[in-house]
Amino acid sequence: MIQYALFDTAIGHAGIAWGEQGLVGVHLPERDPETARRSFLRRFPEAVEATVPAGLDKTVGDIRALMRGEKPDLLDAPIDLSRAPEFHARVYEIARAIPPGETLTYGEIAARLGDKLLARDVGQALGKNPWPIVVPCHRVTAAGGKPGGFSARGGVNTKLKLLGIEGAKAAAQADLFA
Repeated sequence: MIQYALFDTAIGHAGIAWGEQGLVGVHLPERDPETARRSFLRRFPEAVEATVPAGLDKTVGDIRALMRGEKPDLLDAPIDLSRAPEFHARVYEIARAIPPGETLTYGEIAARLGDKLLARDVGQALGKNPWPIVVPCHRVTAAGGKPGGFSARGGVNTKLKLLGIEGAKAAAQADLFA
């Protein structure tokens, strides 16, 4: 059974969904709880609202801290990779290791996977990331000083806002003379 909970953050109402093997999804903050609930249930129509279990309290606290501009480590958040294709799981593990305030490009992740030509595939995998924030796809940017895409509501503006909260120098904010 999939369960979910909504919670307040500094920038809106976020949510997590979990099953027996860990998190199956994270929902980025929305302006109000009803919008968050509707959006969340579109992604997880079978989910039942519940209280956050003790094993996920730290994850919720860390997401809240990140949205306040702190830099918690979410590497210990338990995610259920059983539904992810193997390639996506490998991309997600690399992205999870990007610290708050830092970025990698799609090409850099592709190179770490052993083939720079996989950059588009990396972008496609991140576009299907069910755990935004925990798997920080917003920290992955395009080459050439561009932010790249972002599939969440608000698109690239949401990506740049998350990077700004973390104090990252987003690709779009690169120094002119660097």
